[in-house]
Amino acid sequence: MAHKLVIVESPAKARTIGGYLGSGYVVESSIGHIRDLPQSAADTPAKIKDKPWGRLAVDVDNGFEPYYVVPRDKKAHISKLKSLLKDADELYLATDEDREGEAIAWHLLDELKPKNIPVKRMVFHEITKPAIQAAAENPRELAMDLVEAQETRRILDRLYGYEVSPVLWKKVMSGLSAGRVQSVATRLVVDRERERMKFRVASYWDLEGTFDAGSKHDQRMFPAKLHSVDGARVARGSDFGPDGLLKASADGKVVHLDRQRAEGLAAALQESTYDVRSVESKPYRRSPYAPFRTTTLQQEASRKLGMSASVTMSVAQRLYENGFITYMRTDSTTLSDAAVGAARAQVRELYGAEYLPDAPRTYASKVKNAQEAHEAIRPAGETFRTPAQTGLTGEQFRLYELIWMRTVASQMKDAVGQSVTIRLGGTAGTGEDVVFSASGRVITFHGFLKAYVEGTDEGAAKDDAETRLPALAEGDPVTAAKVAASGHETKPPSRYTEATLIKELEDREIGRPSTYASIIGTILNRGYVYKKGTALVPAWLAFSVVRLLEEHFSRQISYEFTAVLEDVLDEIAAGRADRVTELAEFYWGSDKVVGLKRLVDELGEIDARELATFPVGGEDSGVVLRVGRYGPYLEGPGDDGTPAGKRANVPDDLPPDELTLEKATELFANPAGEEIHLGKHPETGLEIVAKNGRFGPYVTELLPEDAPKSAKPRTGSLFKSMSLDTVSLDDAVKLLSLPRVVGADPETGDEITAQNGRYGPYLKKGTDSRSLTSEEQLFTVTLDEALRIYAQPKQRGRAAAAPPLKELGNDPVSGQPIVVKSGRFGEYVTDGEYNATLRKDDAVETLTLERAAELLAERRERGPAKKAAKKGAKKAPAKKAAKKSTTKKTAAKKTTKKAAAKKA
Repeated sequence: MAHKLVIVESPAKARTIGGYLGSGYVVESSIGHIRDLPQSAADTPAKIKDKPWGRLAVDVDNGFEPYYVVPRDKKAHISKLKSLLKDADELYLATDEDREGEAIAWHLLDELKPKNIPVKRMVFHEITKPAIQAAAENPRELAMDLVEAQETRRILDRLYGYEVSPVLWKKVMSGLSAGRVQSVATRLVVDRERERMKFRVASYWDLEGTFDAGSKHDQRMFPAKLHSVDGARVARGSDFGPDGLLKASADGKVVHLDRQRAEGLAAALQESTYDVRSVESKPYRRSPYAPFRTTTLQQEASRKLGMSASVTMSVAQRLYENGFITYMRTDSTTLSDAAVGAARAQVRELYGAEYLPDAPRTYASKVKNAQEAHEAIRPAGETFRTPAQTGLTGEQFRLYELIWMRTVASQMKDAVGQSVTIRLGGTAGTGEDVVFSASGRVITFHGFLKAYVEGTDEGAAKDDAETRLPALAEGDPVTAAKVAASGHETKPPSRYTEATLIKELEDREIGRPSTYASIIGTILNRGYVYKKGTALVPAWLAFSVVRLLEEHFSRQISYEFTAVLEDVLDEIAAGRADRVTELAEFYWGSDKVVGLKRLVDELGEIDARELATFPVGGEDSGVVLRVGRYGPYLEGPGDDGTPAGKRANVPDDLPPDELTLEKATELFANPAGEEIHLGKHPETGLEIVAKNGRFGPYVTELLPEDAPKSAKPRTGSLFKSMSLDTVSLDDAVKLLSLPRVVGADPETGDEITAQNGRYGPYLKKGTDSRSLTSEEQLFTVTLDEALRIYAQPKQRGRAAAAPPLKELGNDPVSGQPIVVKSGRFGEYVTDGEYNATLRKDDAVETLTLERAAELLAERRERGPAKKAAKKGAKKAPAKKAAKKSTTKKTAAKKTTKKAAAKKA
């Protein structure tokens, strides 16, 4: 029977939309991208392999024409789509309405080649029945300028990655890869660590006092800090530079108190009296935050929910596909009239009319070239479901609740109140005139803060924080209940977190909001950056890579140039620039700039050893860190003065800014591999040694030479309270006795053991593990104490925050549920019939149903029909990108565009 064929990206979206469109429509998924540039030599068409540009799969000599291929795991699915198309009387391309979605739609059109049937572009911003039906009734044409922009981005990334990565292989380490935006993001993290390494601590002191306003005030006691001495302002942390020196002030009236002077001044003020010198009161007003866009959602989910950017986007994708929120890749902060009405209705219902402003609020996007076709991220529908009404659980519930609260709060009244600053003056016994300052804030009407308070970075005060001060007037006397000297130290610039790195990328206009999660995921997966808590720490490998790029590809890794390229892509998307012109300047160069190709071809001599060498403790120390094939290590002069006479490995989790000369000396004293002999085990007679290993210090026993190969020595990590210098034989014997049998559960008979693991000490009974509070408990916990611990409900702990197993949904081919499991050789996905191992860049927490379905489809293809699949792959004809001439502009128009094209 004839039908209308609707193609979307994901199976989950297809199921939801199919239910809304009903009979007469067949809704099928493309399972993401159906075509791309070849990813390996095996995928590269034979037709272009011998071409000078064949490795790139982009004809750089003829208009940068890309050569696309259908991946092997997608060929069966393409055949399925073609068979569905045979019986269709209309084709609707219903991919996302952004550049990537537009490009997927064009690839589908070019690959399926529908004949004699209308082709329509169907777009929507939320998956609700009214929105889907309206989208089907109001299709549009394919936006070829958006396709051109996305294709340009893909080719730019290809040229950069395929030309620069081989340089890294030769000069830094094999297997590395470079990315046009990812390399710049890595540089940001490295630059911040460089600032921390140059930072020098400065100490400064002030006085902190507790003052009494007298019995006539309800709020009698209040705190204040020393503001000035004899008219000179007391230095604060912001007055010092990264070199630890006091910066010059505009008026020169800043006094730097040291400990001796601060304590002397405090003593001289013990008998002083004070009066109020001034009271400054200002009205406080705070307007609601704009509704979420992609980057602000990622930042808030990181601050409030502890979600990484990739997890946030994965959870938001599921909420969108199941009809709970609008499209989650957007730069816009605008809301539709229906959404504003829904939010205002909930304000009135949940908070009362006094919280509802007279007129709806509108928000202008602060993002340059924001795609206003999309709305902000908000609950879907013309009426909003409260979180309790959704039936959601877990991460989806928490993220939906965040989006819902933010949207509702955006249509509420301002928060208002009063901010007060009081200055208190007095005279010290030694004659100095001192002024203390106290600041307070009282919110008289909370307005939108009743519904939502934005998270903050670096412990800054939240918008709803209040500090009450007594109602003092100028001239009122006050007494000091306590005045004491207080010492402080300046702090280095904070490392980026995912939230602050996203903000920095957006502020610098680098990349697009929809790409930030993948950018951060990429630099983490490549090992350039790792996490320490929530902080992003650069590996020494990243220092070598960034140094090479800065010295030899300075334009390509500059923040300004990368931002300008985003402007170029926006110009192409708007039809005001020509992609061939821009690609030619990037790759071949022009009269004004040197192109990427020339930079690569004329690199000249690069000293790989120098790139990988970093002095520790100054150039004259003789100690250097080198980035080696197996990780970073130290070299220093030997005891006899021989250069590079000493070596020591650097622990993987030691941040670069903590590698001081003192730390290097400590590592040289206990290098990894060097054994400290502690004595013989009193029971086994085996020699016990202590070592400094890759993951920290540990003790182990030395097996005799004739021990069977299957025998493994017992090992035990040192407790945090132990060190290699002080660990004794008794300590080692106790550590090697772990795991310790605590006893057996009297009800089940299961053995309970105390063990020390990667995440700390814990109890284990069968498959049920419970954390212990200290390492010492491993030797002291009794059976009764263990049973009491197991009698308590299991807490959501560190391991539960990132579960190794995950349910993704039903496979679009087999219809069976896909789950992620942990196996002997790593994590894999399975539908119960086929198993597919996750690739290097696949993370369990961010894995989507679409990606899992792709892996399983590829695995099926390697199944019983393995030989046929290979033959088919060999015979597959080269797929050259179809000319988009039917939608190209006229030659005259192109000429005009070229003249006005924005140059990078």
